[in-house]
Amino acid sequence: MDDPAPEQHLLIAWHSRTGASEAMAAAAAEGAGGRARLMRADGVTADDLLAARGYLFACPENLATMSGLMKEMFDRTYYAVLGQVEGRPYATIIAAGSDGEGAQRQIDRIATGWRLRRVADPVIVNFAAQTPEAIAAPKQVPDKVLKQCRELGSALAEGLNLGIF
Repeated sequence: MDDPAPEQHLLIAWHSRTGASEAMAAAAAEGAGGRARLMRADGVTADDLLAARGYLFACPENLATMSGLMKEMFDRTYYAVLGQVEGRPYATIIAAGSDGEGAQRQIDRIATGWRLRRVADPVIVNFAAQTPEAIAAPKQVPDKVLKQCRELGSALAEGLNLGIF
């Protein structure tokens, strides 16, 4: 079987309401240096998941859970790829208003069902948005966080490229 095209080695699936998850996913894709495919979650298909050799899921935590569009991506594709993605690596980026643990737990449970392998610690960024206005406001991601996301994208892409994962 032919190796996937370089841009399909790592699939970065993201959803964002306030720009934070989008910015962090884009930074990870930049770090991957052209070896990643950056896709909004509502456009990801089972074929996209099957074509990738690894995954980075980036989304906000909304009401102590992953965002609805990210959950919908998993709902649409779960059974179509079940039994076909075991052992593939994954990592996560969560934009949170508090601890981000609810969204993280949900993604990990889905990844467990698919038998994916977590290969990096979760990146959970607390934006401390607690009022309706702060929650809905566009977010500015600190440079140090964007750097961390670029490094994660680079590490995932390089690990796939070298066959480490």
